[in-house]
Amino acid sequence: MFEKVFSDRERTNFLKYYESSLILYLCERMPAWITPNRLTAIGVLGSLLVFAGFWMGHYLRIALLISIIGLAVNWFGDSLDGRLAYYRNIPRKWYGFCLDIVVDWLSMFLVVMGFYVYFDTYRWLPFVFLLAYGGLMLIALLRYKITDSYSIDAFQLGPTEMRIIIAVLILIEMIRRGTLLQASMLGAVIILFFTIMALRSLLQAADLKDQQEKDALAAEQTSDVSE
Repeated sequence: MFEKVFSDRERTNFLKYYESSLILYLCERMPAWITPNRLTAIGVLGSLLVFAGFWMGHYLRIALLISIIGLAVNWFGDSLDGRLAYYRNIPRKWYGFCLDIVVDWLSMFLVVMGFYVYFDTYRWLPFVFLLAYGGLMLIALLRYKITDSYSIDAFQLGPTEMRIIIAVLILIEMIRRGTLLQASMLGAVIILFFTIMALRSLLQAADLKDQQEKDALAAEQTSDVSE
């Protein structure tokens, strides 16, 4: 059952084992009226809560707790929608793949806009995240095209780890204002580094595939001549 539920993607994130076990546990107990599409909607609702929490937190810092709740709701919907489809043996591989990419982008945009409305200064920083995250999404799609292997993780960091890091930073921000801004400066550098490293790895894979195709073509031409 474990292999079936997680058969469509490769995970390398630090919490992979624990997260996968929890997802499988929840899939086994999900009521019939909860469908994959409804879980996708719940994930988007979570992103809206994140945005709302930041917006209200700009005026009342305790409201940042809403953003933490939103991150948990987003994880629930985003992590279980496709897994539940595979668990119930009703996957729509390409429909789900396309919907997942679009919804992930929408969710990241809402989170980034939440940071934007919360910050008083350096309001351009969240857009660095959006740019770098968009780059990572594009690289993941190109890698899928080249290697036929789809991964949503950057090295050992995946969406779940990022949600946890953001939630911890929000908690600290509630005690010490300015923490999120300082962390965003550091985070912008880190995520850009990950994007550059992922692009470098992608180009190496693309170069290797080019060479393999050239070798295969040369072998085919040699075979035709010998015949």
